[in-house]
Amino acid sequence: MDKKLDTVSVSLREDAEPIIFETGWKAKQANGSIWIRQGGTVILVTATGRKEASDGVDFFPLTVNYVEKFYAVGKVPGGFLKRENKPSDKETLIARLIDRPLRPMFPDGFRNETQVIATVVSYDGKHSPDVLAINASSAALLISDIPFNTPVAGVRIGKHNGQLIINPSYEIFSELTMNIVVAGSDDAINMVEAGMEMVTEEEVVEALQFAHDQIKILCSTQKEFAEKCGKAKFEYKDFSVPAEVLEEAEKELKEKINAALVIPGKLEKYAALDQVRDEYFETVEARLGEEYADKKSFYKEVWHHVEKKVFRDFSLDSGKRIDGRTAEDVRPIDIETHLLPMPHGSALFTRGETQALAVATLGTKTDTQMLDNIEGESKKRFMLHYNFPPFCVGEVGFLRGPGRREIGHGALAERALLPILPAEADFPYSLRVVSEVLESNGSSSMATVCGGCLSLMDAGVPVKDVVAGVAMGLIKEGDRYIILSDIMGTEDHLGDMDFKVAGTENGITALQMDIKIEGLSRKLLEEALAQAKRSRLHILGKMKEALPTYREELAETAPRYQTLKINPEKIGLLIGPGGKNIKAIVEDTGAQIDIDDTGQVNVFAVSKEAIEAAIARINGTVQEVELDKVYQGKVKKIMDYGAFVEIIPGVEALLHVSQYSNERINNIADFLKLGDVVEVKYLGKDQNGRHKISRKVLL
Repeated sequence: MDKKLDTVSVSLREDAEPIIFETGWKAKQANGSIWIRQGGTVILVTATGRKEASDGVDFFPLTVNYVEKFYAVGKVPGGFLKRENKPSDKETLIARLIDRPLRPMFPDGFRNETQVIATVVSYDGKHSPDVLAINASSAALLISDIPFNTPVAGVRIGKHNGQLIINPSYEIFSELTMNIVVAGSDDAINMVEAGMEMVTEEEVVEALQFAHDQIKILCSTQKEFAEKCGKAKFEYKDFSVPAEVLEEAEKELKEKINAALVIPGKLEKYAALDQVRDEYFETVEARLGEEYADKKSFYKEVWHHVEKKVFRDFSLDSGKRIDGRTAEDVRPIDIETHLLPMPHGSALFTRGETQALAVATLGTKTDTQMLDNIEGESKKRFMLHYNFPPFCVGEVGFLRGPGRREIGHGALAERALLPILPAEADFPYSLRVVSEVLESNGSSSMATVCGGCLSLMDAGVPVKDVVAGVAMGLIKEGDRYIILSDIMGTEDHLGDMDFKVAGTENGITALQMDIKIEGLSRKLLEEALAQAKRSRLHILGKMKEALPTYREELAETAPRYQTLKINPEKIGLLIGPGGKNIKAIVEDTGAQIDIDDTGQVNVFAVSKEAIEAAIARINGTVQEVELDKVYQGKVKKIMDYGAFVEIIPGVEALLHVSQYSNERINNIADFLKLGDVVEVKYLGKDQNGRHKISRKVLL
C-alpha cells in the first residue's frame, strides 16, 4: 500500500519545536485532513462538506467540534462509563475559538453544510493544542475541495517577566501577566480572546501587532502547503443576491426601514421592522404568484441585505445611532445592590434595555470545582455562570443546560474578574457568581462583568479594584467607518464587529473580539481600544457612585472563618482513620474544616460559637505536650512495670511503677485499671525518645 505523505514545517521561535503539517495518509475520505504536531502534541483535523446546499437554508451551516481524548496523555476517563462523554466547557470554548476566525472567510453566498472536527490524539503538557487546532483547521479547509480560499492562522502571545513570547509553554501559563489568543489572515486580525492583569491599551496593541507578524508566517506556510497538495474547489450554488435586485428592493423599503429603526423601544422597533418585512413579502408574493414558494428563502436574503444596508447607511451618513445616541454615548445606567436578603451578595445592573441580576456566594474549599482533563486534575476556586433564559428577549423556549454561547459569555466575564480577586491565602473562600440575564438588548456579557463585580463587593469580598466592561461595535464601508460604544442588539446583528473590553481604571483584564469582515487594521484597533477606555471609565464612575468599595462586613448568612496552624505531622491524627475525627468535629459543631499540606487549617461556620467550638476540638486533638504541664490522663494499657496513659489525644506516656507513689509498690494494677483517669505531670522524653510522666511529683 502506497503511503503518499505531504508535509511542511514552520518554526516561530528558535528555542521551540517546529510545527509540522502532514496530509495524504490519515482520514483520506474527508474532503481535507491535517495531522499537525509540535513536540509531543498531535491533533487530527478533518474538514468535510456537502456538495449541495440543503433546501430552505438561509444561513451558513458550519459546525466545529473540538475533542480531547484522554488516551492522549495515557489516562482512562473517570465516571461510570469510562469513556469520553459530552464536550466539557473547555472543549466547547476551544471549538468556539476555532469557529470564530474561520466563519467570516467563507464566501458570502455559500450555504453548504460544513463540519470541522479537531481531535487531540497526543498531548505533551507543553504545546497547547488550541492554537495548533486553529491552524490545522484552516489548513484542512484550504487543501480540501471546499470553497475556502483565504488561510487563517492563530497564535498565543504571552507576557512573561515583561517579555512578549510567541506560543509560550503551557508550563508557564500561570506565570503570564498577559495571555492572548489571536487569529487572522495575511491582511488583518479577525479574532481575539484574552485575559490579562490590568494591561494598558498600548501594550495590547503591541502584542496584537506582534501576533499578526507571526500569523503572516503561518498563513504563508498554509498557502505553500495548499499549492503543493490542495484539491480543486468544487462548484456550488451561490446564494448571493444580484445587485440590481438589492437596488430595486432598497428603493422600495429604505424609507420604511429608516422609520422603523428609529422607534425607541427594542420590542416596538422589532415589531415595526417585522411589519415592514411581512408587507414586503406579501407584495413580492402577489407579484410572483406560485413562483414565490420556491423563492421564499431568496427574498428572506434580499430583506436581510437591504435592512443591513439601510441601517449601516443611516449611521455612516448621519454619524448618529438609531436610538439617537452619538457614537460614544453609553446608555443610561441604573444600579441596585444588596437587593436580595439571604444571598451573600447581589447586584442588579441595568444599562438601557439590558439587565443582569448578579448573585455572589462564598463557599469553602469543599465547594471548589474539580477539573479533570488532559492537562491533569485541578481545582477551580472562582466560578462565574451566565444564564440567558428565553424571557430576557421576550421569547418562549425550553430551559436546557447552558449552550455554547452561555458557556462562552460566562468564561469571558470570569476571566475579566479573576485578576481583582484576593489571594486564597488572604481570603480562603471559594467564590461563585451567577448572572441571570433578565433583559437583553446587547452587551449582556459586559453587564454580567459589571454586575458580577458589584455582587462580589456587596458580599464583602476584598477585591483589588473595580472592573467594568463595554461592548464596542463597528460599521465600515470602504474608507468610511464609525466605531460604536455600548452596542445594542441591532448594532451587533447588522454591524461588522463585536469587541468586548473589560478592565479597571488602571488597565484591561479581558478582551474578546469577533469580526464579520475579513479583519481589523492596527489603526482601527487603537481607536477602538481608546474609545472603549473612555466608555469603561464612565461606567466605572457610575459603579463607584453606587458602591464606592467592598463592604467591610460579610453578610449574616455568609460563613465566617478563622485560621490556625498545626504541626503537619498531626494532620493524619486530626483527620483520623477514614476521616473519623474530622467528620465528628464537623457533625458536632456544624463547621466546615479545610486542611492543607502545610498544616494550615481554615475553619468556616456561620456563627462565631461554632468556629470556637470547632477550634477547641481541633486543638484538643492535635495539641502538643508541654514540659512540666499537668494532665488528666486516661489509662490505656497496664504492664508489670507501669501503665501507659493517654495524656492528650494520640499521645501515650509511660507512668513507671516507681513514679506512681512516694511509697514502694510492687504491682501498679493494684491501684489502676483500664479507663481510670489519673493526674500526672509531663517530664519530657527519655533517652529513647519515649514520653515520661509522674504522679509522685504531684503528691
